[in-house]
Amino acid sequence: MAAPTLRRRCARAAELWGGLRPGPLPLPLRRRAHERPRRARGAGGLLAAQCERGLFQEVFPAQSAEEQLLELLEPGRPPLTAYCGFDPTADSLHVGHLLPVVALLHFQRAGHDVIAVVGGATARLGDPTGRERAREPLSAERVRAHARGLHAGLGRLFENHRELFWAAGGGRLGRAALLDNTAWLGRQPLLDFLGGAGGRLRMGALLSRQSCQARLRSAEGMSLAEFLYPALQAYDFLHLHQHHGCRVQLGGADQMGNIMSGYELVTRMTGTDVFGITVPLITSTTGDKLGKTAGNAVWLNRDKTSPFELYQFFVRQQDNVVEKYLKLFTFLPLEEIDHIMEMHAKEPEKWGPQKRLAAEVTKLVHGREGLESAKRCTKALYYSSVEALEAMSDQELQELFRQAPSAELMLEPGMSVLDLCRKANAIQDGPSGYQKIKDGGVSINGIRVTDPETVLILGQHILKNGVSLLRIGKKNYYIIKWLQL
Repeated sequence: MAAPTLRRRCARAAELWGGLRPGPLPLPLRRRAHERPRRARGAGGLLAAQCERGLFQEVFPAQSAEEQLLELLEPGRPPLTAYCGFDPTADSLHVGHLLPVVALLHFQRAGHDVIAVVGGATARLGDPTGRERAREPLSAERVRAHARGLHAGLGRLFENHRELFWAAGGGRLGRAALLDNTAWLGRQPLLDFLGGAGGRLRMGALLSRQSCQARLRSAEGMSLAEFLYPALQAYDFLHLHQHHGCRVQLGGADQMGNIMSGYELVTRMTGTDVFGITVPLITSTTGDKLGKTAGNAVWLNRDKTSPFELYQFFVRQQDNVVEKYLKLFTFLPLEEIDHIMEMHAKEPEKWGPQKRLAAEVTKLVHGREGLESAKRCTKALYYSSVEALEAMSDQELQELFRQAPSAELMLEPGMSVLDLCRKANAIQDGPSGYQKIKDGGVSINGIRVTDPETVLILGQHILKNGVSLLRIGKKNYYIIKWLQL
């Protein structure tokens, strides 16, 4: 039997995995081993493989992709170059950016070269896609600061992937480059741009885009700067094609209009066939796109979202999305994901797929030490592990208990639990505070204390790292740092 065409493969992937919005538990989630289809490793090359995983959602233009791109991405062919852009509207990437990055990494793993473009120039205009009103304008200085943050974050992802997910001797790992479109758009004279690229882009096509139509019908309307955003992004593709041989642009599913503009500009100015590929959008349980605009971003920079918080975000994913997420966010072979889900069907209480998903993503984002940090914090908070608490750094304590007050105290001879609680301002003075301890409302390092007169003991109430974690009630934590022990 002939291999399925690209269109049939993508359609089949969409049929099986659908969008990322929560829905009924898909049948494949509970298939037994003998019911799962056998897969030929690497069959169909990169494009077909990622369509099967559900990572490549739509390929444009469909006809030439099926006729040319499918073959160009077959194993053994010369490497192509693919790129994806990231506008620095904040100083950190978030989980919504991860799938385009993972798509670039899959291109790398297949031996192709990739470029991550930080949109230092385009961020000054603001992408109107999916927005009801214009973005707040960003100053050049602020955009530069944000761009440095994104550049560093993208660099960490590529480096963590190379060190932790690419085995030595695994074949050619494609080159990765980090660029900023200020380098070419910032030097492009306006008249040259309008006379060159502007003369090749058609107004009808730009006006027909859904995002443009929605904004033009709105009360606020659409500024010229926002209208020209797709033209500048299209010029990115043209520049990268002419100077780096780039033939593939990647982006979220909401970027197809901008990708089409880039395709039209490159093909009209060079006559070369180029392609666009979209990846799914990640949504919340309510169906909202995850990101800064919606106010539900899970950041990738540690100072905004700790490794523990990122780990917990993925651990808490429900059964109806966890298999999709394993296919989308990780590099695990599909056969291994099948096995993980089969084990989950037998022992769902262990949350095996969620833990594996959380571990793989946290390791990619924060490295091996970040994953260990997330596990330590998890054991300390949810399993009352004294060993994990003792091993935690000051940074981890602050990350885990972001809202918790902290106090530095001197240990005095005969100091009691009651003395500690009062010095930390954790209980009220008088009989009510005393009674709170007697009623079991106080714990130190995860151990409940019911005698207010209990004398503090090193190694029990005060850990080896000179810290005590005091909890009043169920949720009120206090971090105590002991001086001159």
